[in-house]
Amino acid sequence: MTAEESMSTVGRNIQEKATVIWNVANSLFGAYKPHEYGLVILPMTVIKRFHDCLLPTHDAVLKKYEEIKHLAVRDGFLCKASGYSFYNISKFTFETLRSDADNIEANFRAYINGFSDNISDILDRMSFDDQIKRMSEAGLLYQVIVDFCSDKANMHPDRITAVDMGYIFENLVQRFSESYDEEAGAHFTSRDIIYTMCDLLATGDDFGADGTSKTVYDMTMGTSQMLTCMEERLHQLDTELLVTTFGQELNPFTYGIAKADMLIRGGNPDNMKFGDTLNKDQFSGYNFDYIISNPPFGIDWKREAADVEAEARLGAQGRFGAGLPSKSDGQMLFLLNGVAKLAPKGRMAIIQNGSSLFTGDAGSGPSEIRRYLIENDWLDAIVQLPNDSFYNTGIATYVWIVTKDKPEPHAGKVLLIDASQCFEPRRKSIGNKRVDITDACRNLIVQAYGDFVSDDRTETLANGRTIICRSRVMDTVEFGYNKIIVESPLMDEAGNRVLKKGKPVADTEKRDTENVPLDEDINDYLAREVLPYNPDAWIDKSKTKVGYEIPFTRVFYVYKELEKADDIAARIEEHERSLMQKLHALFGEEKLKGNDYSYYKEENTEEE
Repeated sequence: MTAEESMSTVGRNIQEKATVIWNVANSLFGAYKPHEYGLVILPMTVIKRFHDCLLPTHDAVLKKYEEIKHLAVRDGFLCKASGYSFYNISKFTFETLRSDADNIEANFRAYINGFSDNISDILDRMSFDDQIKRMSEAGLLYQVIVDFCSDKANMHPDRITAVDMGYIFENLVQRFSESYDEEAGAHFTSRDIIYTMCDLLATGDDFGADGTSKTVYDMTMGTSQMLTCMEERLHQLDTELLVTTFGQELNPFTYGIAKADMLIRGGNPDNMKFGDTLNKDQFSGYNFDYIISNPPFGIDWKREAADVEAEARLGAQGRFGAGLPSKSDGQMLFLLNGVAKLAPKGRMAIIQNGSSLFTGDAGSGPSEIRRYLIENDWLDAIVQLPNDSFYNTGIATYVWIVTKDKPEPHAGKVLLIDASQCFEPRRKSIGNKRVDITDACRNLIVQAYGDFVSDDRTETLANGRTIICRSRVMDTVEFGYNKIIVESPLMDEAGNRVLKKGKPVADTEKRDTENVPLDEDINDYLAREVLPYNPDAWIDKSKTKVGYEIPFTRVFYVYKELEKADDIAARIEEHERSLMQKLHALFGEEKLKGNDYSYYKEENTEEE
């Protein structure tokens, strides 16, 4: 079985398990609208996952609680008894809850209240107490608990691994998002893209040279699957490496899932923080070895504007001193946040859409952010992903690789990789996702990055499809330009230049702007491109601004030679000859003599 076939089998199993859980929504029909199902399904899935993890040690925890309940500090004893960093001291289980339908609300609340504080925080964020009351009043609570008692809903780690549980949570979040008419991609990124980002981060990084531990951070972690995948990849490279993950998330449901996943995997749940990264940064002062993130794009930051602008005024002491993008799209603010949190040898892979490459004129916020990255020589590579790779959008997207410790061969250069044709079509689309970056595709992309040369590489797959990955090494200076203001003298009625203090006055109506490549002298440009046509022109150097843009499309544009006029004429003539032959065959020679179609037109009109 190939890797793709194996992944497909796993995917079907996960889909089936998620479908079983989501079908609990049938019990909610009527009392809940479809877009509200996730308010119950997601927290109940988290609770049942905790329940099934703790069930084997339930009796041992109750026994230990009776022994030490008089102590002020009990968490350590109870966690040891449960085998996890959380516990539940309620006498109830899902099976005993279903045996007493008359007292289901009181008993279920007693069960919920038996959880340790770190679990209570998760459920509080999801406002689940409100849903318990709502289900109870509608007479649904008992049936929902019975539904989750099904053997098919068993979520013990022996049945479902942490990685697979992450997939199931992703699937449930997607379903909830679709029923709520939201963008699924705002919550999570498909695994084929995540693994590509992970491999790009690990490529060329001597990750074991400076110790036996690494930190990984995701500033918009969703259900934390990017962190989980990066940890998985690093352990594949070094089984002894200690990997510590950190993340922040604004959505209370995906935050709860991320924290639950961390608890069950035995990590530190305090590393999962709730809040808005832009104006409530929970990791101020932290530096990380790896940053991997897919922040939202096309989302405004008006709500955070006051705090963001105040931090921008701090300059280098804050995260946003380099510049501020338009308030209509905050994705480049996340880019700056990541740069601020990179360790001296840190590496970041972050997804951006095409606007980050070129929007904003010289001196604007986006241009200044690009200038900040490029002039500090931190931008290492940009990879264009295939269109239709995401669940919620078919537009072009890019992975930016940023590092504060470029290897010497990369110094002063940026590698652009066009992987837009490096994909395999899906047999069945999921939302807007119609293509996958399979193992073969990912290997070709990662190889292009590792080689860091200008090249066009192709591979023909077993199914006959050819995948293409093109790369171009660019000098960083090629992205910069001087925006110059070309002035022309104001002339009086007699055709003489108007002077002021002996200097010519500029004619504002004839003012022109030109973008001059940064590696070209602007005086040479003026002499060659302007003065032959406007001998009196000059440059107002006080208004010259430096700008940066990344002309990704232009770099990879392939010129197609136009068809010769004679060939076009011959093709038209042949087309006319073929058409006349068909008309002769249809209507006969006499009716078409001299190319007169009037008979046909009259006959056709009479029939109508």
